Amino acid sequence: MLRIIAQAALLAGVLALGACGFADSRAPVPEFMRIKEAEQAPPESPPDVKRVVREQIEFVFLSTSNPREVHVATPHREVRGPGWTACVRAQLTSATGSALGAQTYIVTITGGKVVDRRRAEADDICGSENYEPI
Repeated sequence: MLRIIAQAALLAGVLALGACGFADSRAPVPEFMRIKEAEQAPPESPPDVKRVVREQIEFVFLSTSNPREVHVATPHREVRGPGWTACVRAQLTSATGSALGAQTYIVTITGGKVVDRRRAEADDICGSENYEPI
């Protein structure tokens, strides 16, 4: 019986000490027992959108769409992430060879690379942007 009580006390002590290792940065425990807060990386500087789009045009537009008269707008900081977004507009051709006209896409740039693209919608800011040719 005494042995069971000793094992239970030992187990309770181990659990109590183990829980201290999981204290977050605001826990009421001594500083050395707290988990350090992750340092946030400094914000990225604005990318050279002209260069990035020129170098990665095949990621923004399909090669079969034959992009012409490609223009880009100034980048804006990404709302939900560390990167930047920019509007890209070009004259495109459909898969059947007919002209689609000017199409606008929003590209997300992180670390100097295009990581995502989507077609711009009516409620996006691309309609009011100033564009420059690449």
